[in-house]
Amino acid sequence: MSDHSPTAYDVTLCVEELRTALALHGVKLPSLTVHLPSFAARYGESTGLVALGNCNMATARALAAVLRKAAGE
Repeated sequence: MSDHSPTAYDVTLCVEELRTALALHGVKLPSLTVHLPSFAARYGESTGLVALGNCNMATARALAAVLRKAAGE
């Protein structure tokens, strides 16, 4: 991790990395995006939030299954 506050570009790259990794497991989060309001904060440095967004139950279950498998369950 770097010593600077993430830029919108840094977070965009992170979102694309996550989207690609999820796609390898057949999971698509349609609302996955950079949370732009996190860069408008007046106090402190931006943390560069990623908005995972909303998904339907089938997608949530698929994501849970992938996470369980990765955890060795």
